[in-house]
Amino acid sequence: MRKWYGSVLFASLFMLLVLRYGLLKNPIGEIYSLSPANASKPLEWVHPAPQPAVQNPENSSQVFSMDTIASSMFALRNISNEEQKSLQTWNLLKHLIDQSQVLSNGVEAIKEAGNAWSSLMTSIEEERLGYTNESSNRRVKEKQCPHFLNIMNATEHDNGGYKLWLPCGLTQGSSMTIIGIPDGLLGNFRIDLTGEELPGEPDPPIILHYNVRLHGDKITEDPVIVQNTWTVAHDWGEEERCPSPSPEKIKKVDELDQCNKMVGRNDTRVTGMHSDGSRRSSFQEGTKVRRYFPFKQGQLSVATLRMGMEGIQTIVDGKHITSFAYRETLEPWLVSEVRISGDVKLISVVASGLPTSEDSEHAIDLEVLKSAPLSPKRSLDLFIGVFSTANNFKRRMAVRRTWMQYAAVRAGEVAVRFFVGLHKSQIVNEELWNEARTYGDIQLMPFVDYYNLITWKTLAICIFGTEVASAKYVTKTDDDAFVRVDEMLASLKRIKVSHGLLYGLINSDSRPHRSTESKWYISPEVILHS
Repeated sequence: MRKWYGSVLFASLFMLLVLRYGLLKNPIGEIYSLSPANASKPLEWVHPAPQPAVQNPENSSQVFSMDTIASSMFALRNISNEEQKSLQTWNLLKHLIDQSQVLSNGVEAIKEAGNAWSSLMTSIEEERLGYTNESSNRRVKEKQCPHFLNIMNATEHDNGGYKLWLPCGLTQGSSMTIIGIPDGLLGNFRIDLTGEELPGEPDPPIILHYNVRLHGDKITEDPVIVQNTWTVAHDWGEEERCPSPSPEKIKKVDELDQCNKMVGRNDTRVTGMHSDGSRRSSFQEGTKVRRYFPFKQGQLSVATLRMGMEGIQTIVDGKHITSFAYRETLEPWLVSEVRISGDVKLISVVASGLPTSEDSEHAIDLEVLKSAPLSPKRSLDLFIGVFSTANNFKRRMAVRRTWMQYAAVRAGEVAVRFFVGLHKSQIVNEELWNEARTYGDIQLMPFVDYYNLITWKTLAICIFGTEVASAKYVTKTDDDAFVRVDEMLASLKRIKVSHGLLYGLINSDSRPHRSTESKWYISPEVILHS
């Protein structure tokens, strides 16, 4: 019996030693407390106290996966010194891995970036080693991101519909024009803008589900257009119907109604002839009443879906019909395919205004467009960080050819850098990488570019401006803005403030967005931890 007690005691002491060693060494890594319970100390997460991973078992698998992603994304790579310049902020943002739960979709954005980065680095390594074949050589010669696509590029669905692949997504100003005739028994058809198919998920996300029901549905017997979104995580969102069941609640998207008020209204037409067949002012009149609806069975329709700043606008036969606001994480850059199915005879599909990169080999002003390198011997008067997304090639080129040509920028007194997250499409990332090493003015971010992660970009701009560029002043702007660099410098000289300056335009009439479907919605939990 004593031997048995001795064995138990020895085993218990051994387990205590193992646990003590694990807690002291904490081999898994630090976990930060980011729960709403810390709301009384909203800034505590900036310098949190480490906690043992075993105290938070529900996150342990996530910690392991994030640690693996971190080691992959921040590992040393065989790239040139010039290519390293686009990663000057990258390594300084490594702590975002630990803070990924603070912002909505933060974990998702970093995980997706890990996959995108690995694929990009593999492609670059193969290119460097010359592992190319005939198909890849042909792809290089062709435009990877075409400006224009039509039905000749479409493939047929198994169910008779069509899908058009958009290799580099959509951007503001992109549009798709679909010409067809609703036919068949019901005349119902669907237009879906879908995202990239992700490993382990049965279906890709749907950025816009545009469903035309000419004979109504379970809610109404009248024709109706139903718009919605779908993701694996959140399933179907809230339907938006046109005609709207609540016309008084119709909102504006890009200053246009979600549903045109004329849709569903009575359209009274007067017909008639004089008794002797002549068309004179005195005639017997007959009236025919019907409700206006933009699509009609058996009749040709021309529908254009256009990407706006706030949402997607639909124009049918020259009339604006519906607007659909972008929903969280479902933005136009994410669209990779257009799918058209149902009772419609498709005649033509044209996608135009697509994001495309500039052919630097044929640029006559290439040397002028390259950014001036940072000088280690002098500090900058001003650093300007520019928010941009991966496939906004045209906007960046417009900035390079306009206000980045100010003398102060060309002389290196002012530095400008674009802060760009990774894309889910490898083609876009390859184009972005080539653009970065060509012009030297892009700072890549270690996350996929969701709009609600714009806080991280602001942080990155501040880090670059202070730790990399050592600038006297730091400012941020968007890639669709024109910056009067000369006026900014003159204004800063007049103010003569060396520190503690917050300079900009304050909109005192703005209000927070309360709808969770809004692109600009920020949860109270995020605000508490900011």
